[in-house]
Amino acid sequence: MSKAIEFKIIEAESTFLHPRKGFEQEKVRFEVRKDPLTGRTGHYSHFGAIKPQRLDLEHYNKPEIKGFCPFCLDKRDKATPKFTADIYAEGRPLQGEATLIPNLFPYDIYSGVLIMADDHVVPLEQLNAKRLYDAFSLGINFLKKIKGLGPSIPYHLMTWNYMPPSGGGLVHPHQQYFATEYPGNQFIDELTASEQFHQRHGKDYWFSLVDGERNTGQRYVGSIGASHWLIPFVCLGILGDIMCVFPDVYSIEDFKEQDIQDLVAGLCKVFEYYRTGGIMSFNASLLFGTEGQRYFPCHLRISPRTFLNMRDFAPDLNFFQAILGEPVCVAMPEDLCKDVKKFF
Repeated sequence: MSKAIEFKIIEAESTFLHPRKGFEQEKVRFEVRKDPLTGRTGHYSHFGAIKPQRLDLEHYNKPEIKGFCPFCLDKRDKATPKFTADIYAEGRPLQGEATLIPNLFPYDIYSGVLIMADDHVVPLEQLNAKRLYDAFSLGINFLKKIKGLGPSIPYHLMTWNYMPPSGGGLVHPHQQYFATEYPGNQFIDELTASEQFHQRHGKDYWFSLVDGERNTGQRYVGSIGASHWLIPFVCLGILGDIMCVFPDVYSIEDFKEQDIQDLVAGLCKVFEYYRTGGIMSFNASLLFGTEGQRYFPCHLRISPRTFLNMRDFAPDLNFFQAILGEPVCVAMPEDLCKDVKKFF
């Protein structure tokens, strides 16, 4: 591992009298980790106390629960908007089951929603390679198109909320694709820190990270083509993240056909792991930096989501994330890596 990259762990423990053990003295450990790129911290605690909750997916197909879904085939033509002719002459471009439409509530000037499938409820085992490829292919081509239409808009993103409690407005599977000057604080923190690392050390942080993690093997899951899959040292999601880095892809124009195939192949393996572990919901993002820079490559982050219980439907986000901006994770990255690696 490059000496320029430091993995800092602060270990500590709390002591109390445990009511389930006859009030004997108990010591429970926790960790605070410092992200080697941004310097932001993350808490690791509640080990073994939080498990993914299973969702009754058929519940979401019931008419009284489903309600009005504009993405379903019987509503789509009348209920969803069309692009103007200067963007897509056909209004709504198609590829397989994938349909791209403008966002009725746009995040920026060019903001698209990618309807991934005809079915309203699509469990992970049905998010197969064909559906994923068609969705990503259509969405990536949209990002390339709007880069030509708005070359001054610097950043391009894919974001994805899948199933409750991920925060998606509809269960019907869909992704967001947009270009923006304001891509979010995490994006900007990583971008700024990547540039500073490059200036200080004369090399790409992400390439150094992948190379070092591959050598140690503690958090490196595997590679598919030009993509590298690993567990972040500091995870943003409560059940731990999986990250994919494309070291030679720095802007949307660099993302080629083979990269889409490698991304899809890796996600299929991730979803196989999720299914085995009972994970049924996630957030994901695919980020692209500006053209011309050589320090911030394309990378995907996917974070499982769950309810803490199915009685109160307590969300897995609390004051730490919502107010303090501090991630909390119950899965140690090194242990998570061992579990995910079995599927690669």
